[in-house]
Amino acid sequence: MNRTLIAAGNWKMHKTIGEASAYAEAFLARMREFQGLEVVICPPFTALPVLRDQFYQTPVRLGAQNVHWEIQGAFTGEISAPMLQELGCRYVIVGHSERRHIFRETSEEVGWKVKTLCSFHLSPILCVGETLSEREAGKTREVVQEQLLQGVAHLTPEEAQSLVIAYEPVWAIGTGRASTPQDAEEVIRFIREELASRFGQEVASGIRILYGGSVAPENVFDFVVQENIDGTLVGGASLDPGKFLKIVEETERAFLRKSGGA
Repeated sequence: MNRTLIAAGNWKMHKTIGEASAYAEAFLARMREFQGLEVVICPPFTALPVLRDQFYQTPVRLGAQNVHWEIQGAFTGEISAPMLQELGCRYVIVGHSERRHIFRETSEEVGWKVKTLCSFHLSPILCVGETLSEREAGKTREVVQEQLLQGVAHLTPEEAQSLVIAYEPVWAIGTGRASTPQDAEEVIRFIREELASRFGQEVASGIRILYGGSVAPENVFDFVVQENIDGTLVGGASLDPGKFLKIVEETERAFLRKSGGA
């Protein structure tokens, strides 16, 4: 199956409104229509309104970095799915390792966030991945399976069709130490097999699964050209519009290779 690839940038807690606007201007000045992929940028909440306006009627999709599972209520400092929907978001990152390990979010909580997003026709980017100690202990599949299955526990097969998974080994995030493309492909193939057991082969074959963790213009092609890897979730390299554009270009090159083109 030819799945539309994704090049997604997660800015984390970087860029003021002015900096975000300047980035969008520089990025769009060099932007063109790319074959076989979607470009997604996930800025801080404060930058969503200005980027919504700048990305309007362009190929760039807007995403958010977190959401609460409730629609409204006494949850100081949180943001809801309908709020993000109103701000023009198409995608929302949930279960990122920084949310799990710094803010102690549980897989159960992540599962409720995924369900709420699907209820509002927003596509969750569900992050899963093991720490270095878990990897060295041979627990990669066990950890990834637990995070994945709890993350999708409340979804119907129909809702799962809007799901995106991001495999992000924690030991590779921001360290410059990326997984090998072959290792990433092996884990992502396992994820797709687990999705097939949960939702059926047809649904699983359509779910896009990304790799994240020290992705750079120099290595992105080698990841995305793998059979089961459908793009990348990029951290630090997405903060520079030139670097991120190069990642987008390399993602397109991988799509063309996978589809029998150049």
